[in-house]
Amino acid sequence: MAAAAATVRHGSASSTSVSLAIVLAAVAITCSSFPPSSAAAKAAPCSSQTFSGTGGGQQHPYASCADLPRLGATLHYNYTAATNTVAVAFRAPQAKGDDGWVAWGINPSGSTGMVGTQAVVAFQHSNGSLVAYPTVLDSYVPSMAPAAPGDLAFPVSDVAAEYADGKEMVVYATLALPAGKGSKFTQVWQQGTAVVNDVPAAHPTTGDNILSTATIDFSD
Repeated sequence: MAAAAATVRHGSASSTSVSLAIVLAAVAITCSSFPPSSAAAKAAPCSSQTFSGTGGGQQHPYASCADLPRLGATLHYNYTAATNTVAVAFRAPQAKGDDGWVAWGINPSGSTGMVGTQAVVAFQHSNGSLVAYPTVLDSYVPSMAPAAPGDLAFPVSDVAAEYADGKEMVVYATLALPAGKGSKFTQVWQQGTAVVNDVPAAHPTTGDNILSTATIDFSD
């Protein structure tokens, strides 16, 4: 009886394995006929991205780029050690079509948070044009208004913006990094869903929108 029972169990396991293999094969064939879900889709890597060259009125062949870990954003840059300046192109999807805005900046205070960050922001103006300018994030509810030159902790020039691939926005700028602070900073980036009276409105305060910060060393 024991031997017979062993034979029955072995046969049952073999039949189950064959059946499972058939089911898995069928599932694989079925799944291959459908495109990947949007949730599984990833943003194009920074190394594959190109620019029209219209931002700032000149071409921007960037030597370095980074895929930022939140909001599907990327950063392209050229660092010049002799002058401690960096030319950047921040690229991110608009959160809500033409109504959204994007921003990127660095925090020269040494803090790892948003407050103290000097950023460049871009959005579509009510007259239909793209606007971009430096702003200072001096609190958790900043005005997001253009900063006066005297309010900036370091000079920012060549600020411009353009659309890329019809669904993303690119912000260009050249930063003269703060003297004596090297090339390593906390970077902060953001996207918002609305612009009210031609001023970016508050961004969401959950999920990736409150996690979009990281350290960058432009000399790497």
